[in-house]
Amino acid sequence: MLLGYRRVSTQDQDLTIQTQKLIDAGVSEDKIYGVKASGVSDKNQEELQRLITFAREGDTVVITKLDRLGRSLKQILEVIDTIHRKGATLRCIDQPVDTSKSDPMSKAMLSMMGLFAELERDLIRERTLQGRAAANNYGGRPQQLDDEKRKQIRELLKAGTSKVKLSEKYGVSRTTILRIEKEGLTE
Repeated sequence: MLLGYRRVSTQDQDLTIQTQKLIDAGVSEDKIYGVKASGVSDKNQEELQRLITFAREGDTVVITKLDRLGRSLKQILEVIDTIHRKGATLRCIDQPVDTSKSDPMSKAMLSMMGLFAELERDLIRERTLQGRAAANNYGGRPQQLDDEKRKQIRELLKAGTSKVKLSEKYGVSRTTILRIEKEGLTE
């Protein structure tokens, strides 16, 4: 029996292309596992575990790319090993990986493809971090108050102005005022 697994890394991505490739490869739509969840979500792992639990000897797990199975080479190889222990094999649609062949060249190709998948993910992550650094955007909400206003608040706090009055004056919460006060203690 063919069992499919699909996964996307972000909520912005779509499962449609992977789903269609799995169907075109002969996987029945009701035998396709995977959800749309972020790469760090437990839902992806839960779906992958459901597929592995369902897999039986002689089944073939079909994926579009090796990196769908995990976020590191170690994780990918562990999943493949678990699939093999169940007596199932793995076939990759977009990469030359088919573990039903157990010759040394196929095993080497599997390790190489997993390594390159991990390298690609790491390069994308590095480029994303570099782009954020260049744009001075590290995520999160932008600061409500610029450095000059923060400095003013710290001076007014030292002069004894109440946090409630400062939060009203600058239009921020008392928690923000407390955070600004703590920043002054670490400078």
